[in-house]
Amino acid sequence: MLDSITAFLKRIWAAITRWLGLVFVGLAWPFLAARGWYRHGNWLIKLPVVAFVTLLAVLYIYFIWQTQIWSGFNPSYPEVYKFSERKFSAGEELPAAQGQQAAAVAPKACQTSAVVDVAADLTDFNVNQNAWISSMLLYKLGFFSISWDDTPFLDNKASFQRGVNSVVRRTSAELVDTIGRVRGTSGINGDLQKARGNLQFDESSWYFGLHPFGPKTPTPSYYRAAIINLRNFNTDLSNCKAVFDGRADNLLQFLDHVAGDLGSTANILADRSQNYSYGWFDMRADDRFWFAYGQLYANYGILSAAGADFQQVIAERNVGRLWNDTLGMLQTALRIQPMIISNGREDSSFMPSHLATMGFHILRVRSNLVEIRTVLGGR
Repeated sequence: MLDSITAFLKRIWAAITRWLGLVFVGLAWPFLAARGWYRHGNWLIKLPVVAFVTLLAVLYIYFIWQTQIWSGFNPSYPEVYKFSERKFSAGEELPAAQGQQAAAVAPKACQTSAVVDVAADLTDFNVNQNAWISSMLLYKLGFFSISWDDTPFLDNKASFQRGVNSVVRRTSAELVDTIGRVRGTSGINGDLQKARGNLQFDESSWYFGLHPFGPKTPTPSYYRAAIINLRNFNTDLSNCKAVFDGRADNLLQFLDHVAGDLGSTANILADRSQNYSYGWFDMRADDRFWFAYGQLYANYGILSAAGADFQQVIAERNVGRLWNDTLGMLQTALRIQPMIISNGREDSSFMPSHLATMGFHILRVRSNLVEIRTVLGGR
């Protein structure tokens, strides 16, 4: 009996090694053929080939480095802003620091928006502190024409950045449509409008494209312009030349859209978890996970900032405890950082379902936001 089991395992191992050998030969054959051709070529041919291979090697080293090094990544980053020390809601006129005579001649000053600050800083984190992965040439080329999103490596940071950017995009739309104007009837703020347009730009544009054919402006250039637009708005707001309409119904609508986005992401995670539970061998589990993580990462900062911008509404409607509970749930979710993303069965003890775990935390946050929204709309 033992001999038959041993023979069976040997046959399986022989089949695996034979298969791996065929794969290696298939991958190595073009390089071996090129080596033979290169050895018999003259230097007029060899030098351009050497230059091309060297350039490609440098590009790949840079590309791999950028995908693996996450500069400025800090799940506790909202603490740096010290929002609890802000005493006034966004757009509220600040009292003069000096006596009445000085106050009479001093220009008016208003409280800037923490939400706008965080949105600008998150975009800066994506495109200045880090390279924007989705529009890099080697990311667009993929792995032997296979999208990096369909592989288990080098796509986590790109998915995370897209998750962060989706939140900033939605926030910019809210600022333009409701929060950055009085009751939605005043004129649209020009800087916010430009920021929204720039942030809506295609996430994967490089210097050249095929659809349409010709040169293009790369994605990071548009996002960097959006940073300037957002900071210009806050400069005008600090001088009381812009509007931040911090009413309860604007906060309610803002939370409604945040909850809607999180619900959609939870559905995506649930679908992947239920229908593709291949454990460590699900090639798309990692980008689903890190996109959701990026959304929570950005929402943690945006909602922390919204708590400062709408502090008067939150105090008047007595939702401070619920608000802080929501931020605590986001903190807890951001502690989940597995080295390898597994999409196994939910009852598996060997290959856990990280997607189901992330979906659980997203739904907890969404449930609290729905409760806050109910309280805000019920009075």
